[in-house]
Amino acid sequence: MNIVVCIKQVPEITDAELEITEDGAEIDLEDLAMTINEWDNYAVEEAIRLKERLGGRVTVITLGDEDAEDVLRRALAMGADEAILIDQEGFEGSDAFGVARGLMEAIKDFEFDLLLTGVQSSDDGWAQVGLILAEWLELPFASLVVGIEPVDGHKIIVDRELEANQLERVELPLPAALTLQTGINEPRYVSIMGIRKVRNITIKELDVDDLQIPQDEIGWRGSSVAQRRLSLPEEGEGAEILSGTLDEICERAAQIIRERGGVS
Repeated sequence: MNIVVCIKQVPEITDAELEITEDGAEIDLEDLAMTINEWDNYAVEEAIRLKERLGGRVTVITLGDEDAEDVLRRALAMGADEAILIDQEGFEGSDAFGVARGLMEAIKDFEFDLLLTGVQSSDDGWAQVGLILAEWLELPFASLVVGIEPVDGHKIIVDRELEANQLERVELPLPAALTLQTGINEPRYVSIMGIRKVRNITIKELDVDDLQIPQDEIGWRGSSVAQRRLSLPEEGEGAEILSGTLDEICERAAQIIRERGGVS
């Protein structure tokens, strides 16, 4: 089974103090550590597990700067066979359609059985790129996938997550596109030694000219979303620490709630 996985490098912000660039246009990434998007990591793992069971090849592709090669090397160390890096120059400011356009032009002539993406990215959170790719490539698709069961070489059965802890089981013909939810598997650990072992694998590099995409269809000019300004929330006053006996604390808490209109 030949599988293409679209992945993305995103900033690790769990314990980071975020700052805005001087022009207010974006998050300052200068001092932030970068990592593979969590949802995409599950997609890479699932692709490799399918390859190990059924044979075939796994190709990973990303759109980013030269540092995005790190997430491609990580995927290769996990077991992917080849990697493609699309230079983000010219794509700055692209909306989900612009990003999908670059990915589509790079893979549209590939022969593959599955196209996998994460459900969304942790930075933009559009949850659109995988579905746009499916539409443009005219592929049957399922979103929020938490289970994949190959039936034969022509179709698969997938479980997709619905509301209220419900699952929907869907049968899809191949080739197909899927967006994967976290928890579908347990991504394998990638060691530094593992990444070193794949450092000599050539990563194919493409740019806007190679993909022959008109500049007015991507980037800020091609975007349907105008991002005006980012700002951090204003800091409020410090918390009031209640002290005293239990009755005194309860009385003060009730008073605060009444004063703020919580109860009549």
